[in-house]
Amino acid sequence: MTKMKLRAPDRSTLLRLARQGPVRPSDLRRSLGAETAARRWLLGAVMPLWLGAGVADWYQHKRARIEETAGPRESLMHSLMLAEAGVPVTLGLLCEVNAGVLATSASALGAHSATAAWDVRYADKRRRIAPVEQHIHSLLEVVPLMATSLLAVLHWDQARALTGRQQRPDFRLRLKSRDPLPPRARAGLLGAFIIFGALPYAEEMYRCWRARPTLKAQPATDNRTPGPLRTGDAEHRHE
Repeated sequence: MTKMKLRAPDRSTLLRLARQGPVRPSDLRRSLGAETAARRWLLGAVMPLWLGAGVADWYQHKRARIEETAGPRESLMHSLMLAEAGVPVTLGLLCEVNAGVLATSASALGAHSATAAWDVRYADKRRRIAPVEQHIHSLLEVVPLMATSLLAVLHWDQARALTGRQQRPDFRLRLKSRDPLPPRARAGLLGAFIIFGALPYAEEMYRCWRARPTLKAQPATDNRTPGPLRTGDAEHRHE
């Protein structure tokens, strides 16, 4: 008979419950079900939120006609951020999460934040960034942080290993063998990523490249394209 080895979060949970006195079944289910709940939240909330925000951001770029202002260079930044944000989500879904996966996810998170700052600094001098788009950007920066944080919480022993406070860190990349996703779920996630993530930004790059086939920075201008006017905007501008 093999012994079950409890990880650090599980041991802490059981010790805390034992100190509180008689353990109710609801307390045990809630504490030991945190991992399942976090995984469901990652699949059912974080992924749809990320993809939905990405489509909304793509629409704002299309509405602002970036092919006529910032050009393919900004579209390339958008594709780069999509890839960077997808790293922690993809690794968490398909691979055994160890110190290497957590370190890679944290590095991708840092790269995504740097690329986002580069993107806004470049675009702000060449087109109008509407308030709605700014809020969408905020959401797109938070979602990778949510995914990386969930991975670290779910695998706290591996996070501690990165700091040298527990076992030796494991940096090997291995496909998930413990509680892997069913093939249908994997296919659905891959299809959603292609339809709502890759295709919109591929269309954006094609549109920008067809208008201006170069990755060079476009000239900065104060005449930023405001997009379609809403009712009352024209009168307000003449005041």
